Order: sequence, then structure tokens, then C-alpha cells
Amino acid sequence: MDALTLFGLFAVSFMLVCYMKEAGSHWWTLAFAGGCLMGSAYGFLQGAWPFGLVELAWTAVAFSKWTKLRAAREPFP
Repeated sequence: MDALTLFGLFAVSFMLVCYMKEAGSHWWTLAFAGGCLMGSAYGFLQGAWPFGLVELAWTAVAFSKWTKLRAAREPFP
């Protein structure tokens, strides 16, 4: 197994763990966005640009979700 394959395995495994723990804290949602970004990088690096684009879209969705969750948890002044 080469380094790129190991990186891809780590990225999708990290995404899975973060997705499973998302209900516990909004920080897991941000970590999931980071995992999606790693998955996107993996897709582009291995030459599967459609996968890279879809993971990039998931990054945007997860980051948007995180900003909404974070705003909802902040105390009102």
C-alpha cells in the first residue's frame, strides 16, 4: 500500500468517526468538514476529479452546518 492510498484510507476513516460523533459536539462537525477536505485532496491527487469535486461540496455543506450549529450554541448578549 503506497502513501497516497494510506492517506485516502485515513481521510475516509476520519470522516466516518467524525460523522458518528457529530451529535456530541459541533466541533465534530468541523472536524468532519476537515475530513471531507482531506478526502477531496485525495480524490484530486489520485486523479479521480469527480470524487474530489463531490468531497469539496461536502466540505462546504459540513462547514455551513458547523457555522449554524456554532451560532445556535453561542449565548445571546
